[in-house]
Amino acid sequence: LKQAFTKVWYIILMKLKNKFIIIYFIIFSSISHASENFFHEAKKLFEDKKIEKSKFLFQRNLVFNPKHAESYLYLAKIYEIEKNEKEKEKNLNSTLLIQPDNEEAMYMMIDIELNRSNFSEVKKLKYDFEKICSSLCEKIVSIEERLNNFENSNES
Repeated sequence: LKQAFTKVWYIILMKLKNKFIIIYFIIFSSISHASENFFHEAKKLFEDKKIEKSKFLFQRNLVFNPKHAESYLYLAKIYEIEKNEKEKEKNLNSTLLIQPDNEEAMYMMIDIELNRSNFSEVKKLKYDFEKICSSLCEKIVSIEERLNNFENSNES
């Protein structure tokens, strides 16, 4: 009798375990899908110049997917529009931490460092940028020119 009772409990637990696994995957996939919807909706709002609404959705996307580099990049762009340099830089650093080969984020960081006249950092970033560039390679000439202009004005 005791062995039959144990067997029944074992069968019940196995059925519950299988149901739990199925429920877990359903919940996980819906959360993953929801965060993807947040990003795409936020990007569309950003493109439509609805900055505050897009900012909220990018932040919401990061709650569900904290390693989503593109959300950090778009938040940096929003903070650039809002002229919030500290938050812009923080989000660019997050983007580059997650995705070190993100050209756009690196170019924006170069721009920040050029504006600070931090030439040693610009040179390091430019070197890295040259290694990863694929679609923004034409910006290298612009970086060189700005760097030379700053260095020439400092020599005067």
